Parts: sequence; C-alpha cells; structure tokens
Amino acid sequence: MALKDDLVREMNAAAKAQDRVRLSTIRLLRAAIKNREIAVGHELSDAEVVEAVASQIKQRRESITQFRQAGRLDLADKEQAELQVLQGFMPEQLSHEELLERVARAIETTRARGPKDMGMVMKALMPEVTGRADGKVVADLVRESLARLPQPS
Repeated sequence: MALKDDLVREMNAAAKAQDRVRLSTIRLLRAAIKNREIAVGHELSDAEVVEAVASQIKQRRESITQFRQAGRLDLADKEQAELQVLQGFMPEQLSHEELLERVARAIETTRARGPKDMGMVMKALMPEVTGRADGKVVADLVRESLARLPQPS
C-alpha cells in the first residue's frame, strides 16, 4: 500500500507547510479511498487507489466545466487547484503514440472486426491503461481505430 503511505506523508507535509488546498484535497482523497474500501470490504491495492484518484480527477474536471458554464470562475479555480494536486498522485500518463500502439495491439489480440467489437477491445485494453490515460480519450481512439478497419463483404 505504498500509495496510501505516500498520501499520509504528503498530507503531513502539506499540514506543516500550511498548504490548505493541498491538505484539504488529500484529506478528501483519503476519505474517498476509505469509503471505497468500506464498499468493497477490503483494503485497496495500489491499482485500486489509482482508480480512486482517477475517479476524483474525473469529478473535478466535470465540476470545472459546470462551474465555468454557470459563470462561477471562483469555484472553477478552486476545483482546478485541487485537480493539479490530484494529478500529482497519478502514474506517468501514456503519450498519444503509446496509446495508439496499445489500442492497435488490443484490437489485434481480440481479433476485433469492427465497431460492434468495441466493448471487447475496451475490456482487454482498460486494465493496462487505467490511471495512465483518460478513459474517454481511450474510448475515442478505439472507436476511431475500429471504424477504420476494413469491413468484411
């Protein structure tokens, strides 16, 4: 549980530095992790912690969009600051090229023939890219790649 230990260390450092945004964001993240542990009934693995961080990131992005649409730039800025903190706990993100390679490999491995096989490809691909790429971006790349496949006559 190295990531959870990192969160405790980072929380303590933020408290000592009196970094309120970082401290409150890490506390909220730790609470989300604890809630998820209660829901699944076991201590989360590092991969599951990364999923929890990714979920928090997704929530912040959605909130930023909604706050900007509502003209609440003050709240959008607060969410943006929290988003920056959360992104620091994610593993290194895959480049577009690396993601394209993994999509192509997943399509080949699953022997996908077209857009109707998207679910099968996503199921094979997501375990290796979760936390390292945005799920919406992955889905868009898979959809585009499957649409480009030659259709059987």
